[in-house]
Amino acid sequence: MSPITLLLFLVVYFGVLLGVAHLTSRKTADNATFFVANKNSKWYMVAFGMIGTALSGVTFISVPGAVGISNFSYFQFVLGNALGFLVIAYVLLPLYYRMNLTSIYTYLEERLGHKSYKTGAMIFLVSRTIGSAFRLYLVAIILQKFIFDAWNVPFGVTVAGCLVLIWLYTNKGGLKTIIITDMLQTFCLVFAVILSIYFMADGLGISVLDAFERVKDSTYSQIVVWENLLGDKNHFWKHIIGGAFVTIAMTGLDQDLMQKNLSMKTIGEAQKNMLTFTGIFVVINLFFLAVGALLYIYVAEKGIDISMLRTPDYLYPEIALNHLSIAAGIIFMMGLTAATFATTDSALTALTTSYCVDFLNFNKKENPNDPALVRQRNTVHLVFSVLMLLVILVFRLLNDDSVVTAIFTAASYTYGPLLGLFAFGILTKYKANDNLVPYFCVVSPILWFLLNTYVIIPHTEYRIGFELIVYNGLTTFLLLWITSPGKLSAAQRLRTA
Repeated sequence: MSPITLLLFLVVYFGVLLGVAHLTSRKTADNATFFVANKNSKWYMVAFGMIGTALSGVTFISVPGAVGISNFSYFQFVLGNALGFLVIAYVLLPLYYRMNLTSIYTYLEERLGHKSYKTGAMIFLVSRTIGSAFRLYLVAIILQKFIFDAWNVPFGVTVAGCLVLIWLYTNKGGLKTIIITDMLQTFCLVFAVILSIYFMADGLGISVLDAFERVKDSTYSQIVVWENLLGDKNHFWKHIIGGAFVTIAMTGLDQDLMQKNLSMKTIGEAQKNMLTFTGIFVVINLFFLAVGALLYIYVAEKGIDISMLRTPDYLYPEIALNHLSIAAGIIFMMGLTAATFATTDSALTALTTSYCVDFLNFNKKENPNDPALVRQRNTVHLVFSVLMLLVILVFRLLNDDSVVTAIFTAASYTYGPLLGLFAFGILTKYKANDNLVPYFCVVSPILWFLLNTYVIIPHTEYRIGFELIVYNGLTTFLLLWITSPGKLSAAQRLRTA
């Protein structure tokens, strides 16, 4: 495909997003609109839009590419995710709504103490910045390879351009804008997946129904892995347990996706949103896995040499942009762009919200919509955009692993202590030694990194998968419990019940 064709598509695509931003923010662009969309979001709009935020470009590219290595075993992880979403809907959301939270980390201040609160918020800021940077990095390397390398544009300029565009359409409307743009981008994502299946089926000379039959009958469709519990990271129970807890931590304890849920009027609407989202999420991931199987079937039948690809992440763009029709290439780029930018725009808004509420105390100001505070929020929004650019450039230098594995491995280390903090607060009636909490949240991930690197991998057959987040969170939980100064008073229990 011609780089100019893809570039023209991107210009039109972002023109549409900027138009939506203008329409949603022209009447008001205050902090209430930016942070919680004036508590007036429709659950069905949020449920559909959250698909794009939750999946991201990582799912769009890395999940299909990984099918050639681990078949459909990733779907075990998706089923674990679904269990985690149920916990969020019926345990965490009722808690957040009872306490009428804007930032979910203010719960930690009420339950554990001020330092716990600041620690939890800081974990989110670090984790979400890294995670979102990884996701944007993925689409940036594709844009660089297939568009901007043709004009010798530096990688840093490509990333900076993406972030400038995202900042432009999220800066004023914030969450109110994102709920609309995420709906649009999720539609583009789903549409792209379905059409990708059609284009590959057409290239193979079969119908879409026959394509699904080919996938079902292939060796790629194997889902459950029962063998070698210790040595295989893809074992069923590792994926189920890891998937559930990764979801609880990365979604339920993450300001990004919870901010959308908290923008609805009632807990009932928020729960309907989560349940609807869960059903769509499971089905869409099956489609992504089917795309992956078809990619490898297509490569085998057409005799395409993919041995030179640096990583399986390049397989989908390689086939879509160099071996299918122009229409297929444009559809692929539409889906990839939609998936990645739906995640990044949402993350930048959540990071800005968390910093403004958790560290600048906007929620405690007499007039949170004061023009001076709006200008301060705009500055914070810009700073996080620049910070994400720097993280991506560092990751460009260091990363040599599959992006999907890198993200969830990093999340297991960074989100683990956050899981331990909330679990201790919700499941026990004990006080926390607030002064020690920041140290526990640093010691726990370092301990597990050292154990895994220098003890478990070299001296045992056991290979830790996504369940690493459970061990990390449990360690934080136990440290809190061991050092607890005693039980909460009746008044303290009532306040955070």
